[in-house]
Amino acid sequence: MNNSNIADLEANGYKYIIGAKIKNESGEVREWILQQPRNDCKMVEYDKGGGRRLLAGYTDDRARKDAYNREKGIRRLEKAYRRGRLTKDNINRRGYNKFLRMEGDISVTIDYEKLESDARWDGLKGYLTNTDIPTSQVYDAYHNLWHVERAFRISKSKIEIRPMFHFTRKRIEAHVCICFVALKVYKELERLLKESNINISIDKVLALAQTIVTIQMILPQNKQIIRKTMLMKRHQRIAPLFDEKFWGTH
Repeated sequence: MNNSNIADLEANGYKYIIGAKIKNESGEVREWILQQPRNDCKMVEYDKGGGRRLLAGYTDDRARKDAYNREKGIRRLEKAYRRGRLTKDNINRRGYNKFLRMEGDISVTIDYEKLESDARWDGLKGYLTNTDIPTSQVYDAYHNLWHVERAFRISKSKIEIRPMFHFTRKRIEAHVCICFVALKVYKELERLLKESNINISIDKVLALAQTIVTIQMILPQNKQIIRKTMLMKRHQRIAPLFDEKFWGTH
């Protein structure tokens, strides 16, 4: 999220909670963040003016993860350095290559001073918001994004939604509606399984359901229609789903 997009959100009256790149803040703000006490799962707040609040949170788990990932990345760089595989083409902002520097015209080395500076940020995560809700709720709301991310994964991998080219507004809206309804049906089935204590994943339920056969017979004399769903032993865990009363009580 750049400043232009944030300004657009605010100009249109939207409230937002977004991740903040606290390392890119002004020198004054960065020093203020680094001087704050670090208590596990605690957040501090900085007023940026204009209704914007910058929150910085710290967790021990994140600090350990940051340190581990950096050490792992640096070991990879040191191994490449010892083998003479580092060249000026490796100097970029991708991953841990940001800790490389040029010495003269041909020598590439690891900038350990920059490493020490980076370690000061271990465990810290920033959030920018223009809401007035408590800091704890800001944290919870932001980390609920995994529901949105999971919805995208379900849409792509489970429901197999794919892009399609449409040229009229009506067809575009219809396609979006169908995708949304498909996701809603998937999530509703997930909810029903949980409420009914059917501890099976939706994927397994759907796979089992595809092996169930319903037989339909029409009696020749009175034309009565008789239907029978054939539930085998392996289907018993999802048998409630094929009871008409089940769908009327949830």
